[in-house]
Amino acid sequence: MNFEEVMKELEALGKERLKKMYISNGAHEPVFGVATGAMKPMAKKIKINQPLAEQLYATGNYDAMYFAGIIADPKAMTEKDFDRWIDAAYFYMISDYVVAVTLAETDIAQKVSDRWIASGEELKMSAGWSCYCWLLGSRKDDEFSESKLAHMLELVEQTIHQSPERTKSSMVNFVYTVAVSYLPLHDKAVEVAKSIGPVEMKRPNKKNSILNAIENIQKAIDRGGLGFKRKYVRC
Repeated sequence: MNFEEVMKELEALGKERLKKMYISNGAHEPVFGVATGAMKPMAKKIKINQPLAEQLYATGNYDAMYFAGIIADPKAMTEKDFDRWIDAAYFYMISDYVVAVTLAETDIAQKVSDRWIASGEELKMSAGWSCYCWLLGSRKDDEFSESKLAHMLELVEQTIHQSPERTKSSMVNFVYTVAVSYLPLHDKAVEVAKSIGPVEMKRPNKKNSILNAIENIQKAIDRGGLGFKRKYVRC
């Protein structure tokens, strides 16, 4: 399938209800409203195609950008490519679920994420913390520095309540993921979750969200989810 065929197919798969939901979460036109599951048959046909992924991502169309992440070849992407992608990610569903997910399949994931976390820019920071969540939830514990992750937990504890709104959500998710998926620091992550307590996240045109890491950690413990690792990061 070429670029025009993919765009036509995505448009045909669009649903008004989903389009409204994506827009309520921060997407803006152009957007078709395609369910992620509905993209799977196309993804199976195309498999990996980085040039096509770049064409789709450059459209600024939310559904095309999401599909770009599914067919991208992360190992063919450089730091500059990921910086270009994050600069074009205009809301969290792209930064955290397209860019961060794609980055998580590379050898440069931690290096790039560290830079984004230190940037002070809301969506870059959010993507950086999110990428660590995808990494911790899929890679072996020995691929990480325990002292580095411990320092990152301390950084969350010290800065989360003053951080940009969307970044707060990713930071809470990071604490939860360390507690559940990185067992060497389970106890420390639980302590940090208790210390930060409920975190309020303001959302434009919506009721504020209250994020509670310790509650979610306890739910994971209750269902026997400690040590969880996923086989695949991308769909």
